[in-house]
Amino acid sequence: MPLHPSPLRVLGHGARLGVKEAEAALVEHYPRLVRLAYLILPPALGRHRRVLTAHAVVQRALRTGARNTAKQGADAIPSQRSGGTTDGVPRTAAYAAVRLRVVRAALAHERRPRWWPGRLPAPAVLRPSVPVVRGLRLFPRAGGMDELALDRTLADVPATVRAALGARLLENLSTDSAAALLTEAGAGDSSAALRTAGRLSGEDHARVGRMLRSDEFDPCTVQTRPTDLLRRRNRVRAGAAALVLLAVTGALVIPAVTEAGDTRPAARPVTVAEGALDASALLRTPPEQWADTSRVDFSAWPARGGRSGDRALLERALSGWAAPPADAEITTAPGTSRVAPALPPRLLYAGDVADEAVVLFHDGGVRVVRYAEPLSGKGSPTFEFARVDDADVTTASALTVGRTRTSARYLLAPWVAESATRDLLTPGTPARPLEVGRDGVTVPVPVPQDGGDCAAWPVMQLRSSERIVEKHAFLVTDLGALSPVHLTHTPAPGSDAPARQPREATGPEALSGWARTACSLQTLRHTGVRAVNNWHFARQPLPGGGSPADWMCTRSDTWQGQGRVLVQFLPPAASPVARAQVVSDRRNTALCSRFGQHLVAGAHWRAPDGSWYVLAAGSRAVERIEITGSVRGSAERPTLALRAPRGAQFRVGAELRGGGPVPAAG
Repeated sequence: MPLHPSPLRVLGHGARLGVKEAEAALVEHYPRLVRLAYLILPPALGRHRRVLTAHAVVQRALRTGARNTAKQGADAIPSQRSGGTTDGVPRTAAYAAVRLRVVRAALAHERRPRWWPGRLPAPAVLRPSVPVVRGLRLFPRAGGMDELALDRTLADVPATVRAALGARLLENLSTDSAAALLTEAGAGDSSAALRTAGRLSGEDHARVGRMLRSDEFDPCTVQTRPTDLLRRRNRVRAGAAALVLLAVTGALVIPAVTEAGDTRPAARPVTVAEGALDASALLRTPPEQWADTSRVDFSAWPARGGRSGDRALLERALSGWAAPPADAEITTAPGTSRVAPALPPRLLYAGDVADEAVVLFHDGGVRVVRYAEPLSGKGSPTFEFARVDDADVTTASALTVGRTRTSARYLLAPWVAESATRDLLTPGTPARPLEVGRDGVTVPVPVPQDGGDCAAWPVMQLRSSERIVEKHAFLVTDLGALSPVHLTHTPAPGSDAPARQPREATGPEALSGWARTACSLQTLRHTGVRAVNNWHFARQPLPGGGSPADWMCTRSDTWQGQGRVLVQFLPPAASPVARAQVVSDRRNTALCSRFGQHLVAGAHWRAPDGSWYVLAAGSRAVERIEITGSVRGSAERPTLALRAPRGAQFRVGAELRGGGPVPAAG
């Protein structure tokens, strides 16, 4: 619904903004300003801190206005000087000035001085925040899958791009007005930020604008969850204990001596997180809950394993999590915290696997933790921490319980009805059934090997139970993490077919594409990947006739949200497993996602007669393609082939059917 501000005093040219005008604008349009601040703030803050910081940024904008007015140094009023609204956007000078302060302050949260330590947040993040919430975690209501995907995509781009997107789609500013706002807010290259924002929104600006106005990005309509019920109880106890300790300080400093003269150690004070490390308080999901829940992820896993009732083992795992022994081996996936849980975690598994006792926990939020100790009693315990936030029926389908150099055992999700293995490099060979124990643990499964000649690429083919979804088979592969990686495929564009979403990679076309690109997954090992999609974005006729060439964009998404893209060229080959040629490797990009659907790339190719060519191809919406450099040419179609010397230097550009350039991926 359009916002209609109450009448504000329209300030004349060069006037200064007073406190009353700023307060009126801020109060009237508070939800809009907080939403804009929330969009610009770094997603790395986490949703709770991001919500509170968005409110703090807007509220500090008023304090800044009052302070500047008192000092006769208030911000000059931006160019908007007429009252009322346009397209639901306030057009008063007071609102424009407050908005400028909000954008400037939100952008400051992603800036670090050159001397600032890299691991610490920006100085702006360390400022005292108002409001302060204790005992609750706040987060916006969840939107749909599109909104979630947009939020992850925005995590890959700088704050200036998010600010540009907000200026254009939330504030409905023209390109020139948005550039002026970003420049005044200190955004640097505002033109580049606006171009990137335009590529993110694509052709359907209205759809992306609706998503930005959804509950997913609304920090004023939030849900709450408790975070520290046990911690608060322990604080009360600790406070009472502190009073007692103050009264008997001497007894705590000097060993207590009994009448008989024997000494006794002082009592250990209760720690804040002790309740969360009590084995008897571990959460355990009922065995059949997975079949009757709307949240099909690790929270629906029951506790399994022959030692799920072994309190001593569970206590060693929990205490080691809080304070790892000096000789413990610890592996942490990118972006994963090792801190002890604030609340009791959920037990997923406890049992003997090969020569180890293994325990798996889920902390109820973003992590799974694997603890293992040798059954022989000789050797060091090991811990492995990994992120699994927003897991689903496929990405929460399995966890690694044991691993050797050549194989791994997995604990499968309770909803996995059938399991098999196959080799991506033999796409014509049927999948082989995989044996699974009564506790859900598989027999050893071969895993892809680091380096080497990539002679095989084993994957698991799993099928979900019909109690939650019908005829749903999918592929997962091991990339060295606790959770296997989900593999998908987006088919090649048809003549008049609409754009297609990623599909499960179990069909002949998908397996054929993965047979030629599977070995490129070697570069993704141990990088925190959750899913990889092969997008077959173009098929190109080649000079001289014969079989066409294929273009593939292999996009990997991590649990942190960042994406990496490999653009691969697949010329005709005698072998169905001939490796594709990687022509581009891009990191932290939205390319080849639903928010980066336009793509063009080029490569050198040698024809069977020995002639060399420069080839270029674009995605389905590309209407015109052009090659410049030492070889030049253009075509009014999405593919182009030009004869050129071997190693010719060239650049590729393209235009969309609806207008607008497409940057080359490589």
